[in-house]
Amino acid sequence: MQRRRRVVVVSLLALLSAWLVWAGVEARNDRVWSPDMARMPAARFAGSLVHLSNIRHAQYETVDRYTVTWYDRTFDLDRLESVWYMVEPFSGMKGPAHTLVSFGFSGGEYVAISVELRREPGEHFSPLKGMLKQYELMYVVGDERDLIKLRTNYRKDDVYLYPVRATADQRRTLFVSMLRRANALRERPEFYNTLTNTCTTNIVRHVNEISPRRVPLSFKVLLPGYSDQLAYDLGLIDTDLPFEQARQRYRVNARALQFADSARFSTLIRLPA
Repeated sequence: MQRRRRVVVVSLLALLSAWLVWAGVEARNDRVWSPDMARMPAARFAGSLVHLSNIRHAQYETVDRYTVTWYDRTFDLDRLESVWYMVEPFSGMKGPAHTLVSFGFSGGEYVAISVELRREPGEHFSPLKGMLKQYELMYVVGDERDLIKLRTNYRKDDVYLYPVRATADQRRTLFVSMLRRANALRERPEFYNTLTNTCTTNIVRHVNEISPRRVPLSFKVLLPGYSDQLAYDLGLIDTDLPFEQARQRYRVNARALQFADSARFSTLIRLPA
């Protein structure tokens, strides 16, 4: 009996030591990163103007072969006209998906913000590792010819791009909120977490900052392949179509393939099917 107690005590101490080591692991921004994750975006605010640095525009040969370029651009918040919610269900799976938000400005300018795990070279996502402090979190600010075309034309996943029902103030607040969080992650890195700190949970937090408790806790947030149904039911999708018709209307794959090389890619993929 005494020996058994010693074994139990030793096992508990070992578990406690392992937990203390794990709990003490801190997120970092100074690792060697995959080339498409090498630069974090930065936003500077001056009145209605937002100067964005490190907007990503990767040009792809395949999913894994690409050339990354970065550019800076100044956006005028007074010209912000639309917000779009993208859902990319992962092929062959129900529930898991990637989501992002894109912002449209007068003159046909769009910029997308995608919350992602920040990968090191050769690193791939594992849901289990995603709960064990294995990946840092990053807000990627990118050109739609990168962030959307990667998913439609190269990953070949279904991509749904929905117009969001929002006032001018709500659009502006959402854009600024996401950029301020992107800035904060440069100074205070965080770990991605498969359950609590993902692409969709972060978007929900930003939406609920604008309209408290607008998006309730739901399995459709944890399984974001269903999040467009939740957004539709909450009146966040700007359409009068029944949901299944809206899904077909806002599936952009065919147009993304058709207009892949156009400088007006973002405008053309939004044309009615």
